[in-house]
Amino acid sequence: MYTPSHFKQEDLAAIHEMMARIGFASLITNTPSGLVATHAPVLFDASDGEQGTLRGHIARANTQWKTSLTDSEAMAIFTGSNGYVSPQWYASKGEHGRVVPTWNYIAIHAYGRVKFSEDRELLLNIVTRLTEKHEAGFEHPWHVSDAPADYIQSMLGAIIAFEMPISRIEATWKLSQNKTEADRVGAMNGLKEQGNDVADAMEKAFTKTKPWKEDKP
Repeated sequence: MYTPSHFKQEDLAAIHEMMARIGFASLITNTPSGLVATHAPVLFDASDGEQGTLRGHIARANTQWKTSLTDSEAMAIFTGSNGYVSPQWYASKGEHGRVVPTWNYIAIHAYGRVKFSEDRELLLNIVTRLTEKHEAGFEHPWHVSDAPADYIQSMLGAIIAFEMPISRIEATWKLSQNKTEADRVGAMNGLKEQGNDVADAMEKAFTKTKPWKEDKP
């Protein structure tokens, strides 16, 4: 992934926290007929392996699990908060006018060799943990055990588990770090007014880093 140095995120704890928070990835694998992608909710276990491990499931009817080349590197893409940045928000627009639109975003590419599995115990563990994670905010959470056991077993038969121990990670936090302080504040406030939560990521990054003195591409 192309990442200018001022947008590169190297704080592994921050990357791991973001992957867990997003919890949804595009799993891309190589097959004899070319690249295939599936979008799926995922679990991220930071303590499993040097870089962590991703786990999730796809539909059994999705042939990706049969056709993926297991000796080839796979990639999972996580897309975080993002949004259009208008040049009218920059203080420098009124100073010299040399401003253009851009897009701020958070993106993570995780790489590794993916393994697909029909193991029912693994599948039950994955769907149970995913459910517990996403039902946690409800007053009365739904549990996998609330459904009839034979029905759950039939549903497990319709999906395939995958596990991907991560071998390397690339991460971009493009949050106006290449702008002056006044322009960064202007962009952040503009995004806040639109209710875009990428402004929250900018504010957090802004407190940790000093802005560049001049624009860099």
